[in-house]
Amino acid sequence: MTMDELTEYMMGKGLAKFRAKQVYEWMHKHFIFDASLMTNLSNADREKIKDDLPVIEEETRLVSKKDGTIKFLMKMPDGQMIETVFMRYHHGNSVCISSQAGCRMGCRFCASTIGGLVRNLEPSEMLYQVYHAMKATGERVSNIVIMGTGEPLDNYDNVLRFIDLITSENGYNLSERSITLSSCGLVPKIRELADRKLQITFALSLHATTDEERRSLMPVAERYNLKETLEACRYYFDVTGRRLTFEYSLVRGVNDSEDHARRLSALIRGMNAHVNLIPVNPVEERKYKGTASAEVEKFKNILEKNRINVTIRKGMGSDIDAACGQLRRKYGKIQEKS
Repeated sequence: MTMDELTEYMMGKGLAKFRAKQVYEWMHKHFIFDASLMTNLSNADREKIKDDLPVIEEETRLVSKKDGTIKFLMKMPDGQMIETVFMRYHHGNSVCISSQAGCRMGCRFCASTIGGLVRNLEPSEMLYQVYHAMKATGERVSNIVIMGTGEPLDNYDNVLRFIDLITSENGYNLSERSITLSSCGLVPKIRELADRKLQITFALSLHATTDEERRSLMPVAERYNLKETLEACRYYFDVTGRRLTFEYSLVRGVNDSEDHARRLSALIRGMNAHVNLIPVNPVEERKYKGTASAEVEKFKNILEKNRINVTIRKGMGSDIDAACGQLRRKYGKIQEKS
């Protein structure tokens, strides 16, 4: 709820109007969702609101011995599991959140889509991922990336409300510029997002340089070809003035040749954009393998020679099932066996 909605809710429960501000601060500034811990409310007031607070529990967590990255598996009120990753960088802490339980986009190299989409996450469930990570670590978050399990633009309304809430001056008050939203390319929604004129960073999961190759990796390419997808990206920049990011997962022998690098350069030349190269994570159910480090560097060098801004994404938490959906899927298999 927004502050106005929470105020209306409190008054509907017969509570004083000022209680809304107190409860809002408990949730958004102290990350407390248990009414019994809201000590500046009377016992009678706590009793009136306790059943409407979210009941989300941490099921398990894995901590990387390599870099301290933490991966949380959290249980929603209906028993669904979602993943959240807390990463420490020199420029601050980032949290990668999920926007759906499962995913229906069907990208061939991704573990999170194997079981299909179960349901969309509510804004409260997205907020909780961020707040729980901070509460568990005792550290503040300076960046949020919406690129965990799920396609954010397939849960458009809830994701936009989450952004409104996390950036509200009444709550955590995170800058919009500190949020990155990644999409596989739902063209109408990219344009709709642009029209909101938010200052978030938009990242397109590109992963291919021709329509044929992209269709073989990403079913969404059957609906939207590269031309119209990139036109939507240009529209996003024209409307918002925000530099674009292109995510390019390098799959050995599939999209990582020197010719691919040259085609990628030609495809996005002249755009105000940045390329993130990501050696694909191995997924048990898929045949794809990541590109070797030397070949990744070669790919990067070709892009740079063509004046494309590019970085190789640092692999965080590679020893703790860091790929989207891996931990959730592993947990599901264990439950099936037991």
